[in-house]
Amino acid sequence: MSVEEPAVRPDGVFENTQAEKLGQGRAIAETVCSTCHSIETEGASPHPDAIPFRDLSKHYPVESLAEPLGEGIMVGHPDMPVFEFEPDHIDSLITYLESIQSPHEL
Repeated sequence: MSVEEPAVRPDGVFENTQAEKLGQGRAIAETVCSTCHSIETEGASPHPDAIPFRDLSKHYPVESLAEPLGEGIMVGHPDMPVFEFEPDHIDSLITYLESIQSPHEL
């Protein structure tokens, strides 16, 4: 088994590996989102108005959430609080969300 070395950007900052992004993204989803949203590949969301995260891409491209997550994501129902995330947390959360998307029917 090989150990993946962290990538280093030109400015000398270490970048998270894909596995680290997935882990951090899942942790964010569990901590911040799982009270209302299903964050797994199956199962209903605890809140009836909260879309299961695995179905997000059926409604819009997951990567399009980056800007709203950074500026304060807001939805059409009053129960969801406004969340603002840091750029590295956004990247990790989107990486996790993309990893659990349900296949689309054509």
